[in-house]
Formats: sequence, structure tokens, C-alpha cells
Amino acid sequence: MKFIAITCLTIFALAKACLAGGEVVVYTSEDKIFSEPVLQQFEKKTGIKVRAIYDTEETKSTGVVNRLIAEKEYPQADVFWSGDPVRPVLLKIKGVTMPYVSGSATDIPAAYKDPEGHWTGFSARARVILYNSNLVSMDERPMSLFDLAKPRWRGQVAIANPLFGTTAIHIAALFITLGDEKAVNFLNDLKANGVKIVSSNSEVRRLVARGEVKVGITDTDDANVAVREGSAVKIVYPDESGIGTLIIPNMVCLIKNNPNRENGKKLIDYLVSGDVEKNLAYAMCAQMPLRHYVQTPADVLTIAAINGMNINYHTVAVKLDEIGPFLKQWVGY
Repeated sequence: MKFIAITCLTIFALAKACLAGGEVVVYTSEDKIFSEPVLQQFEKKTGIKVRAIYDTEETKSTGVVNRLIAEKEYPQADVFWSGDPVRPVLLKIKGVTMPYVSGSATDIPAAYKDPEGHWTGFSARARVILYNSNLVSMDERPMSLFDLAKPRWRGQVAIANPLFGTTAIHIAALFITLGDEKAVNFLNDLKANGVKIVSSNSEVRRLVARGEVKVGITDTDDANVAVREGSAVKIVYPDESGIGTLIIPNMVCLIKNNPNRENGKKLIDYLVSGDVEKNLAYAMCAQMPLRHYVQTPADVLTIAAINGMNINYHTVAVKLDEIGPFLKQWVGY
């Protein structure tokens, strides 16, 4: 009986400890290799159990976003951690999110926060040109996206499927910046020039690193992985003297009517903190902090060092939805 009593007390104590921390459910489109260590640190720091649902590389962002929309009336997630700034805007438009203004985000620039508090940005990537330095010299490197439609790059350019992820967002931003007609013309010129459409940004990185294509359009996290692996590649931040480089911050939002609201808020507080921005800067993904004072490695640029495209993420989200039929036609779906 004494053993049974001790066992029961032990089980009760463990259950009480679990209940004290509780859990939080996060859906995320950020790569698991980068997001999982951050979520594990949150668990260690708070004692709150994290249940994470990750997107696939090929359907980046769209998979978990569609799931969140489908679950709108009976939400299963507390938090959405988006690897891009557009999907949270779409979720806000569809009434899936609710306002939460984190005290940890007061020093994040206003451009990266929803005025109504539905989403908050942190650590960013940029859309860059990655080139194979064994095949392309410094003098030959393309400095603009628009160079890639020229005959010299015929059949030597790779991009990820523009129906998903950051490629889709990049194209929507080009439509806004250039206007519809010029954007359509550029994409058609790119296609006529034999652009290779592949499954993901990481596949773009691999093709360039292996020399199967000379250049590719990808994100800085994938590009930096290739650099840190010692591949013969170099990075260009395109159109610095023109329309600028597209900046893509992470975004996090609280799901409306979520089951673990207070723990969801705690997770958001943690994700938008300076400590997480620093950790992501030093991680293999080498993401750029939105705060100017956060320490970074020497090879990680600050947001202030880049001429970013002058775009509004809400406008990009609306345009992305609008150009969906064109992109399907362009890809050949």
C-alpha cells in the first residue's frame, strides 16, 4: 500500500507539473531544421510543451494556411509562425487571427507590425541571386533580376515553383512595383529564356552549388547554407540601385478562439524577442534581425544595409490572390 501511495503521489506530482506548464500548439512554415531548436528552447525556458505542425518544403506556407482556414470554426492551433509576411495577412482577411500586441515587440519597426495587432514580424530573409563562382566571374554576375531574361543566361536560371512560398510573394511584389503589364512581360521573357522551375528554394541552391545551372533566385537562408557548406557560390542582393531587394520577415500571429490562449501569447512573446533574433542570426539560416542593435556574425547583413523594395505586405497579399490564375497558367498547371 505504501508503494502504491508513493506511486500515486508521484503520478499526481507529474500531472500537476504538466498542467502547470500546459501546452501550446503552433503551426509553422519555417523550416523545421531552423524552427525546432527555437521551440525546444522555449519549452526548456517555460516548461510549456510545444506541439508543432510543420509545412512541407514543396507546399511551403500554403499547406498549414489551408489547414488553419479549414479549422476556422474549431481551431486546433494557438499560434501560426509564418516564414513569410503574406500568409498571416491572408489569415487576417479571412478572420482566422485575433489581435495581440506583444510587449516584447515594442522596438520592432512599425513596418513589420500590423497596425491592428494581428501579426508581428521578426528575423528576416531576403530574395537574392545565387551564382556558381566557378562558372560565373564577378564581372559577369547578374546584378538585377531583369538580367536573367537576357540570352546569355538561356537555360541557366532556376527558380522555385511560383505557386508556393517566397517565390509567389516575390512575383506578387514585382507586379505591384512594375505594374501588371511589365511584370507579365518579364515573366514571359524569363520563361522563353528557358528558366528551370524546380520544387523548392533549397533545390535551387543545390542546382547552383552543383553547377547544373549557373544562377538561381532563392532566399538568403538557403543561400547561406550553401556558403557555409563551402560550396563555390556567391550572393547578389539584386536591384540595389533600382527597385531594391525584397525583404521577407518571419511573422507570428495568434489564432482566433485558440484553445491555449495564454500560452499562445507567451510563445509569441518569446519568438519576437531579441534573443530569438540573435539565435537565428547565428544559426545556419543566418537570418537578419529587424532590430538594429542585435548582434550578428560578420557575414550577416543588417536590414539597414540593404535597399529593400518599397512594398506593403497587405497589398502584396491581395495581389498574390489576384494573380493566382496567371501563375498557374505560367507554370503550366
